Amino acid sequence: MAFRIHDSVVRGEIDNRVKGVVRGKIWIHGRKEPVVLELKGNAWPDLAGCLLKFTNPSKPDPHPHLETLNPIQEGQIGDITASRKVRVFDIPFEDAYAMRKRGEKPPEHMANSLYLEWFSQQNGRVVIESAEYQLEISEPEWRLTAEENEERARQADEGMSWFMRKISEAIEEQERGRKDPEAEWDEYDYEKFMKECDARTDQYMELLEKYGDSAEGEDKIAEEMGWVEEMPPEEEAEAERRIEEMNRAREEALNGPSPGPEPHREGIDWIRTAEGDIRHPLQHRCFESAMKFCDECEAPGLDKCDDADLEQFIFEFQNAAVKLGGALEGVAEGRGWSAPAFMVAYLKRALDHMLPEETAAAARKELFEIREGILKLMDDYRGRGNG
Repeated sequence: MAFRIHDSVVRGEIDNRVKGVVRGKIWIHGRKEPVVLELKGNAWPDLAGCLLKFTNPSKPDPHPHLETLNPIQEGQIGDITASRKVRVFDIPFEDAYAMRKRGEKPPEHMANSLYLEWFSQQNGRVVIESAEYQLEISEPEWRLTAEENEERARQADEGMSWFMRKISEAIEEQERGRKDPEAEWDEYDYEKFMKECDARTDQYMELLEKYGDSAEGEDKIAEEMGWVEEMPPEEEAEAERRIEEMNRAREEALNGPSPGPEPHREGIDWIRTAEGDIRHPLQHRCFESAMKFCDECEAPGLDKCDDADLEQFIFEFQNAAVKLGGALEGVAEGRGWSAPAFMVAYLKRALDHMLPEETAAAARKELFEIREGILKLMDDYRGRGNG
C-alpha cells in the first residue's frame, strides 16, 4: 500500500523551479530533521516552475510506521498539483459519518486539494493529500509546453506502473506456492491464498484511489489489473462458469435460511450480547477489551495521538477484534466452516495483530489470555481436520 503521511505533516516545501527536477523538504511530526526529496520529473502545470510552501493548520498525528520512512527520498515524481478536485464535508467528519450511517447525505462542496505523489526505491509510493493545508505558491519561472505536459503525464503513469509491478510480484510470489485448487488444501495453502487476495485488494484500492471511478479511470484500472488481456474462448467460458458458481454459492450462503446457533454450544461457540446480537465469546471479549482500552486512552490527560506506540497498540487490538469477527461469525451463528484448515488460517490473521512489539502493562494479561484462546481454537480445528 502507499505510504500516506498527510496527517503527520507539520509543514513542507516543494521546488520545481529547475525544469525536470523536484526538490523538497517535509517536516514530519516526531522527527527533528525534515524528509528530503530529490526527484526526477515535473509538477502539473499549476505548480511547474514554482516554489510551493505548505503548512498543516491541524494538530498532526504520529504515523504508526514513521521509522520506516527514509530521510532521503530519491526517485520519480507521480502527480504533483494543488488543483485536484475533491469533495469536502461542510460539517465535522464525525457528524457526516453519522448522517451517512442513517442513510442521509451530509452537506459538502468541491474544493481544490494539494496532491503530492512520488515513487521511491526506499518506500515505494508516497502520498500527501489534503484540502486543509495552507498554501503559498510563487510565480512560475517557466511553463510546460503541451508536449512537455504530455511527457510529464506519461512519466507519472510509468511510476504508477512500476509500483503496481511491485504489488504484482507479491501476488506472483503467493501464486507460485499455491496448490492445485482441486487438491485438498491445508492451513498453509489457505494462508497463501489469503495473502494473495490481500495483495490483489491492495492493488485495486491503490488504482481506485489514483484514477477514481470515472469511465476513463475504469479503463485505466482494468489495464493495470490485467483485466483487458484476451483469453482463449474456452478459458474465458470456464472462468465465467467458475465465477457464476462462486456468485451463486455466495448468494445462497448470504440469503439462505440460517440454522442459528446450537443451544448446547452456548458459551463455547456463541453468546448473546446485551444488545441481543450473537457473537463468538472470544471475538466478543476481544472487541469489548479493545473498546475499553480505547476509552481509557481518551480519558483527560491521556492523548494516544501523542504516543505512537500507544496508538499502534490500540489499532492492533481493534484490528484483532475485526479479524476474529470475520473468522468466527459463521461459527457463532451455527453456519460453521467446511474446512478446519481454513479456520486455522483465518485465525492466524487475528493472531498477527495480538503481538505488538511493546504493550501497555495494564493490557498484557488480557492480550495473552486472548492469544491463548486463539491458539487453543487453532489446535481444536487442526484436530477436527485430522479426524
